[in-house]
Amino acid sequence: MKNHPPAATTVTTTNWADRKEHGRNVMNNEKKQSKAWRAMMPSGGPAVAGLIIMAVVAFSLGGLFFGDDGGTNASTATEHDHATEHDNATEHDNATEHDNAAEAGSEPTLWTCSMHPQIKLPKPGKCPICFMDLIPLDQGDGDGLKPGQIRMSETARQLARIETTAVVRANAEREVRMVGRIDYDETRVAYITAWVPGRLDRLFADFTGVTVRKGDRMASIYSPELLAVQEELVQAGRTVELLDNSSSRILKSTASATLDAAREKLRLYGLTEQQIADIEAGGKAADHINIHAPVGGVVVGKDAQEGMYVKIGTRIYTIADLSRLWVMFDVYESDLPWLQNGQPVEFTVASIPGRRFTAQISFVDPVVNPKTRTVRVRAEVDNADQALKPDMFISGTVKSQLDVNGEVIDADYTADNAPLLIPAA
Repeated sequence: MKNHPPAATTVTTTNWADRKEHGRNVMNNEKKQSKAWRAMMPSGGPAVAGLIIMAVVAFSLGGLFFGDDGGTNASTATEHDHATEHDNATEHDNATEHDNAAEAGSEPTLWTCSMHPQIKLPKPGKCPICFMDLIPLDQGDGDGLKPGQIRMSETARQLARIETTAVVRANAEREVRMVGRIDYDETRVAYITAWVPGRLDRLFADFTGVTVRKGDRMASIYSPELLAVQEELVQAGRTVELLDNSSSRILKSTASATLDAAREKLRLYGLTEQQIADIEAGGKAADHINIHAPVGGVVVGKDAQEGMYVKIGTRIYTIADLSRLWVMFDVYESDLPWLQNGQPVEFTVASIPGRRFTAQISFVDPVVNPKTRTVRVRAEVDNADQALKPDMFISGTVKSQLDVNGEVIDADYTADNAPLLIPAA
């Protein structure tokens, strides 16, 4: 047999006993507290009156010290109510404006890069160039500015050094810079040489650099060969005079032919018509014959000395006419397409500061210098005042006019359909 019911009965009885004992303890404690409060309460009339007076005084002091705070709290509450109403109104207005702006702006929001403004995408993300985060693009009216336009103040424009200029309708211009030197005009250089063998007994131009004129005496030469030809001229002249009254036409024609041959031989030897006429008029051969300058200019070379024996072709003097000179430029291969004959050239000389000279291109060398990889370009310049000297170093500029196809055209060519150009600053 099992004894479960009696054990359960025992537990239940024990619980009720504990609860009963706890209740008695609570009641005893309450009685003790009640006695303590009664002991603290004043007994008798005077004590009760004193307690009432103390309560009144405490209430009055509380109103004195805490009355303002109450009013302030009331005022604060009122202000809070007003602020709440204002915030609500502001939020309402902002929401209304936002709604109106949303309704007005029908264009979708674009996203751009702060470093690459040309990037415009319909969705946020990364810049495809620098991979920075995209930012919304302000699509406001910009005070009437179009895309790609900006507005700057005068101060900002000066700080940015921005200048404006009006476009013009003209042909494009290519500027070619060159360097070179002054040279003699080869077509104006003359050489005085010996046309007959002989001895130079006198030189009238004693030094280089002296200026001579055409026909001036340059040297006196003694030549036995020239002396013999003069004797032929003299004898032929006398024969013609003797046969002047002769009836024989054959003799007269022969004598006349001999005289003409002697004259022509002296002319080929370099004598002038006047020198030949003087020999015929004098009837005597001259021991010395003067050599005259064939052109005027400056003696730039003296190649013989007095007393020197010369042969046919020996150079005695070199004369150059400096009234017109050549300007020889060295041009790079890359600049050749922009040059052509007839173009004007402006150049300066370091020894003549502040003065600009003008020449005209007359020849472009057909070969390239293999060492410098340049081409010689020749221009001609007037030098009537003798300001320019041969071998002077110069710096020149050619401004080539280009048509719409980039081809060089004449400087005086004007096309009605010339393109619009922005003038260079």
